[in-house]
Parts: sequence; structure tokens; C-alpha cells
Amino acid sequence: MQNVAILGATGSIGGSTLDVIARHPQRFRATVLSAHRQVEALAALCAQHRPELAVIADPALEGELARRLRAAGVRCEVASGHDALAAAAASPLCDTVVAAIVGAAGLDSTLAAAGAGKRLLLANKESIVMAGPLLLQAMEAGGGVLIPVDSEHNAIFQCLPGGRPHLGRSGVRKLILTASGGPFRGRSREQLGAISPEQACKHPNWVMGRKISVDSATLMNKGLEVIEAHHLFGAPADAIEVLVHPQSLVHSMVEYVDGSVLAQLGNPDMRTAIAHALAWPERVEAGVPALNLAACAPLQFEPPDLATFRCLALAFQALRAGGDAPAILNAANEVAVEAFLAGALPFLSIADVVEAVLAELPAQPVVDVPTLGQRDRLAREAARRVLRNAC
Repeated sequence: MQNVAILGATGSIGGSTLDVIARHPQRFRATVLSAHRQVEALAALCAQHRPELAVIADPALEGELARRLRAAGVRCEVASGHDALAAAAASPLCDTVVAAIVGAAGLDSTLAAAGAGKRLLLANKESIVMAGPLLLQAMEAGGGVLIPVDSEHNAIFQCLPGGRPHLGRSGVRKLILTASGGPFRGRSREQLGAISPEQACKHPNWVMGRKISVDSATLMNKGLEVIEAHHLFGAPADAIEVLVHPQSLVHSMVEYVDGSVLAQLGNPDMRTAIAHALAWPERVEAGVPALNLAACAPLQFEPPDLATFRCLALAFQALRAGGDAPAILNAANEVAVEAFLAGALPFLSIADVVEAVLAELPAQPVVDVPTLGQRDRLAREAARRVLRNAC
């Protein structure tokens, strides 16, 4: 029996993970569930899946969570706060941790799981974008296994020999990440001047949270995935390519020096990647319909428009700068996206804020988590200052 902690259980990744787990009750059990502030949703999940521990990130809501669980007849421990999340990730209650907390808030719990030697299913790309070297060091020290859950990186994992080899010694020439292009593929900058948050959150192929939906619309999400691929697979920036593939059936590809290109295909459903990561190196049924290629529309591939969707170009810039530049990029983007969703920043200005912060805070070496946290705070302060000056 594999005991699974799902950090971010009320989000889309958490819901898909619980669906897969429920299909295999003899193999998997959800023993730890967490949420940020969604008390009602977390209590409902606990009533359904009966974990041993429920964690709410906001300490002010711990009492309400405990009351709801008592009323529902659910017997499990209740905890709250940032430290409780990290403790849960490292606790003996779980041997597998699904890191699905959105944004920088998921960093400490992801590092705790890595250091404790857990089987880490990484869906929180911001953790490895911010602190890639620290996360890999923690994985090595803990002796656990890191399996990516992002569909693109999980696809590459499946197409590489051994999952995470050194590219130069395995005959790999290039990693090719596919991108749907988001809801605004093919539009010019002029056509994107008055985009609303509601428009940006309507992804054509995937059902996701609001922040990641905006990142997909700006292609920043793909930029973060480029940085993630660099750390996961040891690939330099010049060995990572992005292709826009609007059908979202080819999830990513690996090009080898002999001219071979291996691709992983499937319907756009995160349960495929989650089931693969949970059961690896075996395979289990995920509840995803089989891909009927004969019924599919022709598959399209095109280069991204970096002049219109500048966030992807900025992510490559941060990767090449090295050090903590990706963490600066991520922090500035989180502030800018929050402002856009609040109606305080135009869609196209998200990239302007990120670019200004990268220019203000040149890259420094990644030393430790406290230093990284300080740089993250400086980047957020700089982004808010840019926003104030723009108003």
C-alpha cells in the first residue's frame, strides 16, 4: 500500500490525483490532505477519503476545519500553518508526496519531502524554478525519487532512457516542450490590449486554476517549464525547444543524435501523468479514454511568437542568466498576475513588470533557502513598486 500526501488537495491536480487513487484502493491511500483556505472543500474530501491528517495553511481556519470534521464524523488529526505543511510532507504518515501547492508557497514543503527521502511527485513547478539546485541537493541527500507530474515533463521522463540521464551521455540532442498556445494563439499585440481576466482564464484544452491559466495565456507557464526541464534533466537552454501544438495531444518530445524523435501522446487529461507517476515503473488504469488518432484533427506544430508573448523569452533570458534569476522572474510574475487578475494591470504589461524587475535585480548565486527567500521578497517589493509607478 502506497500512502500518499496530497499538498494542494482542493486544486485541479489534487482532484485528479484523488480520482486516480480512488480507482486503486488496494494500491494507494490518501493519508494526508491539505488546502490553503478552502475549509469546506477540504472537509468534504476528508469525509470521502478518510486521511489520517488534514492541514489548512491558514491558521485562523484550523478551528473551523476541526468543527466541520467532527460534524461529519471524520476522525483525523488537524494541523495548520506553513510549518505544519512541511512537517506533514516529511512525516511517516506518507511515503509519497504530491507537491501541488501553487506558487512559491509550496517551496518549503517540497524541500521537506525531498530531504525526507519521499517519492516526490512534483506538480509545483515554482519550487524547482526558484530553487532547482537546492531541491536536487535535498533529493540526493534524502535518497528519494523525483517524478515530474507536469504533463510535458512527465512525457519527457517517459521518452528518456532511465528517466533522468545526463543528456550528453545518452545520445539526446534536444528536449522539445509542446505548448497549446493558450487562448490567444495567433493574436497580435494589438488584439491583446484589452484582454480581461475572464478571457485569459478560458484555456481551450485544460481546466486549471486562475493563476496557471493566466501563465498559460502569456506563455510564462511554458517559460517556467523550460527552466524546470533544465533542472530535471540537466539540459542547457540551447538544448530545450518550445513548439506550439494547439491540439495538446503530443505532450512533449525528445530528439536523439541519430535523428530519432520520441513523443508521448495522449488525451489532454492530467490523470495520465499522475497515474504514471504514482505507479512508476509500472502502469495502472487512469480513467482516461484511449486516444483515437484516426478521429483526431491533423496535428499542428509552429514556433512560438516571442515578440507577442514576451514572457517565454524572458524565461529563457532568466535561465541563461543563471543563479537566482529564475526565482526573481517567478516572484515578479506572481505579483504581476495577481494585479492583472484584480483588474489593476493590463494583460500585456505582465511582461513589462517582469522585465523591469529582472533588470533591477541582477542574478546572484543560489546559496540557501533564507537567502532565496530574501531575494524573493525583494523581487516582490520591486514588482509592486513598478506597479505603483505605472498607475
